[in-house]
Amino acid sequence: WEGQSKLWEEVRALRRSQERLTISFEEEAREVVRGRLREALGVEIELDRLYFDDEELDLYGVVDDLVVVGEVSLRVGSSLVEELLEKVERLSRDKPYLLRRRVVKVIYASVATPEALRLALERKVWIATIRGDLTPLAVEER
Repeated sequence: WEGQSKLWEEVRALRRSQERLTISFEEEAREVVRGRLREALGVEIELDRLYFDDEELDLYGVVDDLVVVGEVSLRVGSSLVEELLEKVERLSRDKPYLLRRRVVKVIYASVATPEALRLALERKVWIATIRGDLTPLAVEER
């Protein structure tokens, strides 16, 4: 039992470390995305998480007629781009009051696969990193 107790304590410590890292990366994402939006569009926007139905968006913020919706992940594959697009579509269909006339879809990450970059360019999803943008910031009109 002693060994098992020690193992569970280590598991809890790993979970706490993972939570701290995740929170730090999401805070970084909010700060970087807010700064780039300020530079590019001249807007000040607060970003937070959005929970709707059984879904979650890591980045969500509204200012005037602009909404920012996005995800935060260390690595972006095409499936994450598709997941974000599906969430935006669900919002548009089920909770249109959470969207605005202008929409910025963003994924903040460290790296992205070539397939994800291709899809993001096609579907106007902005992929941002701390070092710069992997795809351009796009504002879609609804």
